[in-house]
Amino acid sequence: MIKSNSEGALTDEVAYELDQEEDLENRNSFSAIRHYMQISLKRMTEPPFRPREKLIEKQRYFQNLHRHTYLKGPFDKITSVAIPLALAGSSLFLIGRGIYNMSHGIGKKE
Repeated sequence: MIKSNSEGALTDEVAYELDQEEDLENRNSFSAIRHYMQISLKRMTEPPFRPREKLIEKQRYFQNLHRHTYLKGPFDKITSVAIPLALAGSSLFLIGRGIYNMSHGIGKKE
């Protein structure tokens, strides 16, 4: 039952009660939505590949290093430096040998 004063406006007490009822309804709907989301997330998520402690340990290791990004891993010197240098060296050798062979006529078919 809604109480109003002589002008038809709601009294403060009644307005407060209505606000409380709306808050309760909103809370119930939000809690129902939150509960549904939690249930659906529990079903959809999968366990992580690594434990959280290991991930944090790895993150600390990489964040504390003061090197370029491409040189931060334990084997990155091999993949980022040694392999490209080996490819460049072998290609220069093969190009040089080809130029030498062409200039001296080695391997020429007659």
